Amino acid sequence: MADPIYIIGSSNTDMVIKSERLPTPGETILGGTFLMNAGGKGANQAVAAARLGGNVTFITRVGNDLFGQQSLQQFKKENIHTQFISIDKNHPSGIALINVDAKGENCITVASGANGQIFPETLNGFFNELKSPAVVLIQLEIPLVTVEYIIEECAKRNISAILNPAPANRIQESSLKKLFAITPNETEAQGLTGVRIHNDDSAGEAAAVLHKKGMQRVIITLGKRGAYWSDGKNSGFHTSPSVTAVDTTAAGDCFNGALVVALAEGKSLPESVAFACQAASISVTRMGAQASMPFRKELKLS
Repeated sequence: MADPIYIIGSSNTDMVIKSERLPTPGETILGGTFLMNAGGKGANQAVAAARLGGNVTFITRVGNDLFGQQSLQQFKKENIHTQFISIDKNHPSGIALINVDAKGENCITVASGANGQIFPETLNGFFNELKSPAVVLIQLEIPLVTVEYIIEECAKRNISAILNPAPANRIQESSLKKLFAITPNETEAQGLTGVRIHNDDSAGEAAAVLHKKGMQRVIITLGKRGAYWSDGKNSGFHTSPSVTAVDTTAAGDCFNGALVVALAEGKSLPESVAFACQAASISVTRMGAQASMPFRKELKLS
């Protein structure tokens, strides 16, 4: 039986306007197409993991508003457990306002809202019930003090904590040493190590630096090229299937959601990376974030 998966992170509603060009300061542009999509790295990863067969509990914080209510309804439709999602009566749900022009250039403003209020004390109920074995996945769209607290609490309970260090931010190395695995992309890996990744060898160099810092397992995602993995003794590179991409918005979130599903099922690290690469390659062939996440039956690797 697979281990339970707990994903702690952000939930946003993305409000997108697509127009011919971006407005200049003080300018109003008429016309364009409006889209409203569910987003937030934590929520995206939770949906990906649930669709791929994981026993997923999502822990986040939403406002006492329409956006929060819609998010809760959507999570339940995706068979995600929501008992640890808290309602913030003083802060609104997270919102991202996104302008996109005809060339795909964009400008984004994010109001974190209730996501910024996920503090250690709001997680007491969750940790009172958390037991090993389990897999916990976190990102960096919630306060850093909370991320570090989660890692510490997981270490105390012998829980496998996996950090997707996105968006890039500084986190104490003492916390990073206690992770089961870390999953940076090329840019994030360079920020953590100082190594510019441009081929397989440089990915290995970056992973070696992270191992020296005390990190046990390193998975570096390389976009359409696939992913590099290392456990300090063995390493490898898995190539993603060749596809025609139409929207790469949440490919990294899909990869991480799929990765924890495979690990929770007891698959090896290389098997889990292969599973995650295949899932992510399907997601980029579709528009949207959560809407693009594949279902288990769509994957050739089971």
